[in-house]
Amino acid sequence: MVWEYVKQALRILEHEQGTVIKDWGGRIPIALVYPNSYYVGMSNLGFQTIYGLLNSYEGIVCERAFASWQHSRKRDPKQVMRCLSLETQHDLSEFAALAFSISYEIDYFNVVRILEECGIPPLAKDRDENYPLLIAGGPPVTANPEPLAPIFDCIAIGEAEAIIPNMVDVLIKNVADDRSDLLEALSKIPGINTPNFGTQVTVKRQWAQDIDAFPTVSTVLTPNTEFGELYLMEISRGCNRGCRFCLAGCIFRPFRLRSKERIIEAAKEGLNYRKRFGLVGAAISDHPQIEEIVGELQNLGADISLSSLRIKPLSETVFKAIASGVTRTVTLAPEAGSERLRKVINKGINQNDILKAVELAADYGIKQLKLYFMIGLPTETDDDIEQLVQLALTAREMIDKKRPRTKLTVNVTTFIPKAQTPFQWLPMTAPDVIDSRISLIKSALLNGRIELKYDSGKWSLVQATLARGDARLAGVLLKMSKTTIAEWNRAMAECGLSSQAYALRQIAPDEELPWDKIDSSIPKEQLIRELNTALS
Repeated sequence: MVWEYVKQALRILEHEQGTVIKDWGGRIPIALVYPNSYYVGMSNLGFQTIYGLLNSYEGIVCERAFASWQHSRKRDPKQVMRCLSLETQHDLSEFAALAFSISYEIDYFNVVRILEECGIPPLAKDRDENYPLLIAGGPPVTANPEPLAPIFDCIAIGEAEAIIPNMVDVLIKNVADDRSDLLEALSKIPGINTPNFGTQVTVKRQWAQDIDAFPTVSTVLTPNTEFGELYLMEISRGCNRGCRFCLAGCIFRPFRLRSKERIIEAAKEGLNYRKRFGLVGAAISDHPQIEEIVGELQNLGADISLSSLRIKPLSETVFKAIASGVTRTVTLAPEAGSERLRKVINKGINQNDILKAVELAADYGIKQLKLYFMIGLPTETDDDIEQLVQLALTAREMIDKKRPRTKLTVNVTTFIPKAQTPFQWLPMTAPDVIDSRISLIKSALLNGRIELKYDSGKWSLVQATLARGDARLAGVLLKMSKTTIAEWNRAMAECGLSSQAYALRQIAPDEELPWDKIDSSIPKEQLIRELNTALS
């Protein structure tokens, strides 16, 4: 069985460029674990950035591990999770540290499964220095580390570039020490939460002051990812728009720009691997030099793809660049169907802005237009859903007049109240209401030549529970034998807990929150003001 795994790992490595394989001699081995499939993990630029950053240290050898190894985006229920690293197929229990990079709350289930399969006790209290040090990082644990707190030895609150240099220094000096001595040293690092060691103090979120100092580009290139044909480059980080539901806008503050010079420098290196570039950032079109950047990239012979376009302001230069490329896909995020609801969430765009962007997509012959909406937003009614449907149908109509072959996709996700945002106190809309509104949208768009993608209301409730949860949920994760709604409900009941109590109730602003020990740099008073403004 192990040999079959080794052969599979070698086949994956054959298709990669940029893989780092180091000798373990005299180095501290760290496994960077993405608790989802290889396909999803290698599509994540943050995961790749951490891999490159850790391997830039002479005294560190970093190898990757995943929850499953399928190349396809399709989930294979028979795929057995492995507990060996990709690069040299070492058992994860042999590493000095396991660093989990976590992007989604639902992946918490895979964290526990990986540990159990590797024979590593999931709870920190059951481990000593004979087991690897367990580290967690990523947006959901930066916002609220509590559901995983009983599992991890330390949790990174903030961005890897601001935390890893100090962490590496401590590991090199103290990794062979008694576990309590190592944790004491780690607890002194800004941005490190050691939830099971010492007196718990407020931990301040850390961020990279100068993103130019760190290359955030594709480190390992492989065709077996969502963006296999692209060389990814981050051009900005954070967002200054202030959408009230948005976690990224809160935990990646302040808004920072990568200089045009660094972007072009990275692009010249990237041309050695790919001719198509994916520009990454929450607010790409907010870069004041975006048109110059796109122009220079085209002059270098690059094909441009963007993660998403800001509806306002909208650059025709950027539209032209996308239209002249191979993919010719544009992603726009109206978020809500009605003007009223867009004001509630502070989106800052109106119906005319959206339709103008759709018209440009048609004018420039875009092959595929994706519209992203969120349902279950605070104060939402059936009328808001009807306006969402009408907006999608109007977009289809406008496109058909100029380019009927353009594919239109409507992606509908469920609003999840996230910690550290102005909407953290508000309840999620009940799953039966979510599913009812999805059915309404589905039936209304059935014959509209519009592809619809959407989330399950029940799984959204699980995600909302984990997003606003506390340490008791770690016990639920440990009791689950498989990842199903029925198993989740059984484990919750066995622990005497209720998803409704976590996710479906409105929290009083003066109530103590599980994540209050995290200082996100946004005063609670400011979040409350934004909440009150939204509801008024």
